[in-house]
Order: sequence, then C-alpha cells, then structure tokens
Amino acid sequence: MALFNLNDLHLFVQAVDSGSFTAAARHLGVPKSTVSKRVGELEARLGVRLIQRTSRSFALTELGREFFQHAQASIIEAEMAEGIVRRHLAEPAGSVRLTVSVPTAQFMLTEHLPALAVRYPKLRLCVHVTDRFVDIIQEGFDVALRSHRTPLPDSALVQRKITSHPFLIVASPQYVRAHGEPRRPEELAQHATIMTSLAEDQWRLYSGGSEVLVMLHSVMAADEPHVLMEMAMSGLGITCLPTSVCRKALAEGRLVRILPEWTAGSIETTILMPHRRGQLPAVRAVVEFLAERLAG
Repeated sequence: MALFNLNDLHLFVQAVDSGSFTAAARHLGVPKSTVSKRVGELEARLGVRLIQRTSRSFALTELGREFFQHAQASIIEAEMAEGIVRRHLAEPAGSVRLTVSVPTAQFMLTEHLPALAVRYPKLRLCVHVTDRFVDIIQEGFDVALRSHRTPLPDSALVQRKITSHPFLIVASPQYVRAHGEPRRPEELAQHATIMTSLAEDQWRLYSGGSEVLVMLHSVMAADEPHVLMEMAMSGLGITCLPTSVCRKALAEGRLVRILPEWTAGSIETTILMPHRRGQLPAVRAVVEFLAERLAG
C-alpha cells in the first residue's frame, strides 16, 4: 500500500509554496483544518516531521526541504500530464485567479474579458481588482497584471513584459479654444495644469534624443488617472495621461494632444506569475490571451 497519494502531496506543496496553511487553504478553497490535518497525516505515515510549525513560525525541516523538491516535481509532472490531455482537447478549463490594479482593470483589461470567455468557455477567471499591495504567492494568485513606471524588483516570480504606453500631454478642445495651445514645452508654465500631486511642479519631457524639464502651474491634483482625465475633459487644464487611459477620449475628440512631438515618459505593463503555476494549461491560456490582446 502506498504511503501517500497525489492529493496529499498537492496539499503539502501548496502549503509550502503559500508559506502557511491559511494561505494554502484560501487558494484551494478548503478549510485550513483540512490542509493541516492532511499534512499531519502525511507526516504520520512517513514517520518524520516535514514542517516545524508553531503559532508564530512555519518552516521546513532539513528532510522536509528535500522531500518538498521531489514532491513539487511529482506535482508538476502530474499537472503537465493533465495538460497534455487538455491540450489534446484544445480547450483549457478550470479556475484562474488574476489580480490587477484599478486603472489597469478599467482602461486595459475589462473590454477584453468577454472575448476571453468566448474563446475558453470552460475556463473560469476570477479577477481581483485592488490598488493595495498584493503578495501574489502568499494570497494564492495565478497571474498578476502590473503597470509600472519604474522597473519591478527582482523576485522569484516569472516576469513577462507585454506592452509600453507613452504619457501624452492632453487637454480638452474647449480649454485650447479659451487659452490657446502651447507650441514649445517652456510655454506650459503659462497654462493651468492638473497634476498627480499639488507638490508636483514639473514635468520631464522627451522628444527623440531631446529632454527638457519644464516648470508648471498646477491648479488641481488627483492621484487616480480616471479623475485626471475627467478634470481635463471638463476644461480645467492640461494634464499627462498614458495612451492606455486617454486613447478613446482622443479618438472621440473629447481630448486633444498638446505638443504632439513630446511625451512625458512611459508606463510598462508586465505579467507576473509563480513559475510552477505558469506551466498549467489554464494559466498559460490566460497569459497568452493577455499578451495577444494588450500588446502594442
């Protein structure tokens, strides 16, 4: 009779990957007591302690670390074997948990979700929208979509850059009619600007190989791009927005581009995922779909 089954290994590996029984239970959708009990039974059948755990700590024993490496490999092999079948059926299935910030969800992701549902009807996507810091592994997410102006820190997560959006200088047509249009970056100082903070008083602008720092006169500030765009469309002043945010408003004529040969830097969008999860067919299908739809 076998000492353990694949489900026991899966619970053990998930607990180690998540860093706690609580996080593993959250990811798997089972009670914490189930994870703790099954891992305890696995240790009892093996006759060894794999995890040293107290109310304040959770750490693998030396033997537990070695066992984890083999258990993890077994789970990956099993998942890949299942993946072969799923790829043969050409229809990814199962649940995928995605976390994304509010602006990225609003301006980049949401419009594509119906097409994802049509393409993969057996795939269930759970989208968690928040601007707080999310620990992807600890909270049991399969994929994260991050938009960032500075490079992401190195981590154990797989990173896949999918697109970059320049920041454009924009204003409403009525603002331009009332106040005129600056022809050189330095002329922005004579105009009302809407910033992300009232403490911000300058923009660094780029055009080809040229770079200039311009001083500004801010009249209002908001730290959320949708609010910035609404303020600009109402005629309050000139602001900077990434193309992912203002593309539709520009196409509809609700905003016009100011100093079209200049940008205020760019923002990159990157997919992050735990290495092991990225090998699963359902996760891989979501990642490839996002890379296809959001690129460019």
